[in-house]
Amino acid sequence: MADPVPPAAAPHRHAARVLEVDGLAEIARELERTGSEPDGVALMAPKGRVYAVRLDDVPLKAAPLLKQELLAVGGDSAHARGIADHSVPSTAVVLLATWAQYRRLLPKLARQPFRLEAIGEEVERALRAYLRRGAREIRGAHRRFPVGDRPRVMGIVNITPDSFSDGGRTLEPAAAMAHAERLVAEGADLLDLGAESTRPGATPVSPEAEWRRLEPVLRAVVGRIAVPISVDTRHAEVAARAIDAGADVVNDVEGLRDPAMRRVVAERGAAAIVVHMRGTPETMQADLAYADVRDEVYRWIAARTDEAAADGIASEQLLVDPGIGFGKSAAQSVELLARAAELRSLGYPVVVGASRKSFLGAALGPRDAEGRLEASVAAAVLAASRGVEVVRVHDVGPTVRALAVVRAVRETAGAPSSDA
Repeated sequence: MADPVPPAAAPHRHAARVLEVDGLAEIARELERTGSEPDGVALMAPKGRVYAVRLDDVPLKAAPLLKQELLAVGGDSAHARGIADHSVPSTAVVLLATWAQYRRLLPKLARQPFRLEAIGEEVERALRAYLRRGAREIRGAHRRFPVGDRPRVMGIVNITPDSFSDGGRTLEPAAAMAHAERLVAEGADLLDLGAESTRPGATPVSPEAEWRRLEPVLRAVVGRIAVPISVDTRHAEVAARAIDAGADVVNDVEGLRDPAMRRVVAERGAAAIVVHMRGTPETMQADLAYADVRDEVYRWIAARTDEAAADGIASEQLLVDPGIGFGKSAAQSVELLARAAELRSLGYPVVVGASRKSFLGAALGPRDAEGRLEASVAAAVLAASRGVEVVRVHDVGPTVRALAVVRAVRETAGAPSSDA
């Protein structure tokens, strides 16, 4: 329970209030509003925000030394109780410091034993990646496209008879093409074409059947629509054919875990979205037990992107997606949505697809997929406002309009910039 609020009997001579600020750009703007010297603003702004950085598997001897060095620069850290009596060999650690304090800490770690130099390098890399703002280009197989300048909207085109949201409505090529054109007219920045349903419990289709559905729509879209095209597939042979036919991005719900898929992406120079999912669409809801869902999803995606890099896929080709609803309970999906921007620490743009998914019923109560419009827009706005670069949605027009309001508010509050 919060402490009681004191009565407002005394006069408000100084109009004391807590400022609602998000990031160093907004802190700097508030300091400037006092009439402070610009040089002073530059020095003070980094003191205004503490960043919590989590580390896993920190060795027994490194954790207390890391805490000691953080305390010396004005920060702090937390680790397992067992470090004190040596009852655990390693620990998770959460660091707490401002960016200015981290900058003083990192050179000190470079002179310490117990792998603290490598730990410091990883902390710096994660911080700089997380704090990065502004536009960057994703290199697709045929086209480059920007992310980061504003929230980008990926419109969904399902070419399936059994999609959870609109199964069968756009199965025929003419209907799918009309839908794709409508989404672009509503403001979609990318299109995601899928010819196999990946909803929980979906019946798999063969790559041949998937391609028979996908090919006519893909070829029509590529010939008539200018925005980049993504294909939602987990089959390497379908991805290869789609890229050769003009697709720019592979949206792989199996997260590039298949070496054949990594070879296709690397050899053809496509972009790829690395999605977290346990098992397959048939089995993914069979095991929802996670010791820590955020930690497992983060580490799994980190491992997949490391494999992708080792197989020759460039960093500017990758995006990452926590896989909301794919092998997660409603509560786990809500947690991942709320913390999706943590994935920015890996250095890749983040994609979130929450649109019309059943976990939204936790807030709305039972209703069908089409009755989740407002919740879907709210989820997209929440994700984008926290730094997610791409939202994957069914309802493009309402989402684009809602994000325009978010963008206007953020620009009024202070243009985002890199904190690092």
